[in-house]
Amino acid sequence: MSIKKIFFIIAAILIGLSGFSQQKYAIVIHGGAGVMSKSKMSEESRTEYKAKLNEALELGEKLLQEGTNATDVVVKVINVMEDSPLFNAGKGAVFAHNKKNELDASIMEGNTLNAGAVAGVNDIKNPINAAREVMYNSEHVLLSGKGASEFAKKQGLEIVAPNRFHQFSKFPNQLKVG
Repeated sequence: MSIKKIFFIIAAILIGLSGFSQQKYAIVIHGGAGVMSKSKMSEESRTEYKAKLNEALELGEKLLQEGTNATDVVVKVINVMEDSPLFNAGKGAVFAHNKKNELDASIMEGNTLNAGAVAGVNDIKNPINAAREVMYNSEHVLLSGKGASEFAKKQGLEIVAPNRFHQFSKFPNQLKVG
C-alpha cells in the first residue's frame, strides 16, 4: 500500500472521528468586585446569590450545547447578572462618586482579538449588549457617556430611565453626604 493511500485512510478516519469528539468548554463567572463578608450574609441571601449564579451557568451550558457561538453565550450569561439587583452589574450597579450609577462593560473575542466596550453609561439596560454592538458595528473599541447611549439607541438596544439602576436598600451608605 502506498504512503499516499495510508495517509488518505488515516485522514479519512480522523475526519470521521472528529464528528464523534465531545466539545470541551468551561464557563467561569463571578458575582462582582464588592466586599461581601460571609459572616454578615444570611443563609437566605447566600442561597439567593448561588441560585442566580447557577441560573447564569445553566443558561450558558444550555446555549453551548445547542451550538450557540461563545460570544453570544457570554452576552446572555452576563444579561442574567445585569438583570439582577444582586450583582455589581446592570441593575445592581454601585453608585459613583457623583451619586449616580455609571455602568461599564467590555467584551473581547480571543480568536480575532476584536473588542468593544462602553463606559460611564446610565441608561442602557444591558451594557454588555452595547459593548458587543461596539465590537461588531463600530469602527471604535470604546464609546462612553452620551455617545455610547446614542449609539446603543441607534442599534436598537433597550434604553431605560437611569433610576432603573438605583438600589438604595443594597447600598444605603453610599448616598450619605460626607
